[in-house]
Amino acid sequence: MTHQPLAQLVGTVLGNAPIAVEAYDGTRSGPADAAVRLRIRSPRALSYVLTAPGQLGFARAYVAGEIGVDGDAYTLLSLLWASRIAALSWRQRVEVLRGVDPAALRWVEPPAEEFGARRLRYGLRHSKARDAQAISHHYDVSNRFYEIILGESMTYTCACYPGADATLEEAQAHKHDLVCRKLGLEPGMRLLDVGCGWGGMVRHAAMHYGVHAVGVTLSRRQAEWARKRIADDGLHGLAEVRHSDYRDVTETGFDAVSSIGLTEHVGLRRLPSYFRFLRSRLRPRGRLLNHCITRPTTTEGVRSQGFIDRYVFPDGELEGVGTIVSAMQDNGFEVRHEENLREHYAMTLAAWGANLDAGWDAVVREVGERRARVWRFYMAGSRLGFERRSIELHQVLGVRTEDGDAAMPLRPDWGV
Repeated sequence: MTHQPLAQLVGTVLGNAPIAVEAYDGTRSGPADAAVRLRIRSPRALSYVLTAPGQLGFARAYVAGEIGVDGDAYTLLSLLWASRIAALSWRQRVEVLRGVDPAALRWVEPPAEEFGARRLRYGLRHSKARDAQAISHHYDVSNRFYEIILGESMTYTCACYPGADATLEEAQAHKHDLVCRKLGLEPGMRLLDVGCGWGGMVRHAAMHYGVHAVGVTLSRRQAEWARKRIADDGLHGLAEVRHSDYRDVTETGFDAVSSIGLTEHVGLRRLPSYFRFLRSRLRPRGRLLNHCITRPTTTEGVRSQGFIDRYVFPDGELEGVGTIVSAMQDNGFEVRHEENLREHYAMTLAAWGANLDAGWDAVVREVGERRARVWRFYMAGSRLGFERRSIELHQVLGVRTEDGDAAMPLRPDWGV
């Protein structure tokens, strides 16, 4: 049986999305003046999509270069989100499959960039060994790569914009300062920053608040970069970054603990022990600021799946903020303040995406086009997720209260 014109079949699946399609069989569909154009380059593209329907299949085809996108990835995903894609009846789906090129109805090996496609995960989920492997997959890529995307701040967590016209660097500095103020930092205090990344929080707290700050990260390359920057900034003796699991920190009596972007990697089952451990590192009346991505409800599954789990954050788990608050309360913390920075993360991702596009050629030279494609797809999709509230970002402030004394102000004194 002769297969139907491919572009028209793809157009049927896309529904009402104003997207132009060009297929390898020479057919076209969609508006000629569309802002986004999909190029279906080979039967392999369809094989990826058909053998892993939805986000993962499309991502595989895009990362492998079997699907090309003319136009902005964020615009593409916005149009797909708003269309009736995946709303086909079973009869329509059968008709589409019948018309597909038979060469596309076969399994294709996933791209090598997919974690788990050729690399096996070992050890128990969220054990120290497996966490180290997962973190290395995402962060031990290239410090130069992250410098291009993250900019001068080298901060890979949600910024906090003091105004809509603030730059990314201003917003990241404002976020670090907000955390410092929520923690009530003063000169001479001791801060522990778990999952410290390239040391942005550690350096800010030491430089602007005069605290003795210790950061820990599972990424060797992050630690190397942070140590050099600490030396360049003349912060030796005040700031320290260790290549270590946070669970290996032996010191106690810290005045404050910041956890900015680590909880996503902890796992639901380990939340109680995670918060108990952080409490054990604090002195009485010491504060914890937990900053993490969350689900919008507590009724959804927590484990990341599909594209995000295989290409971006292996073993990542997102809980609802209610689950985070309960785990803190049940394991030694009095929760004193909470706020949602969801819109700020969408703005942060837009800035990172702009940096990626502006530095595209340099990024490709540094890590290859396929990994660059992973990041373009991931950041555009994540930005859309925060805008549409399929994910959120919450800061929760807790204190190790002793005998009812929290040593907190009667009202928040850290401003906006």
